Amino acid sequence: RESFHQADVIMQGAATLSPKRLQVLLDKCLSVKVKRLFFFFADRHRHACLRYVNKDTVDLGSGKHVLVRGGCLHPKYRITVPAELVPTASDRLA
Repeated sequence: RESFHQADVIMQGAATLSPKRLQVLLDKCLSVKVKRLFFFFADRHRHACLRYVNKDTVDLGSGKHVLVRGGCLHPKYRITVPAELVPTASDRLA
């Protein structure tokens, strides 16, 4: 029951996750929201392990999912997150 920002801080410090273990966990995870949220945070913090995780085997489901009421839809992962965490067009160009 952590807040979104607490989870963000935790994921920021999780830069040394094992890609092999992550792959197994992501492939077996049944929660689409959890998997999308993991990829959102890992992308946000540019975790190196993502280069070794095969996203094609991870079922991210379809449709949009609300994680934060009143948040903004993240374009890549189709989850609502706090507005200040959604990249703008200028952020993506930088």
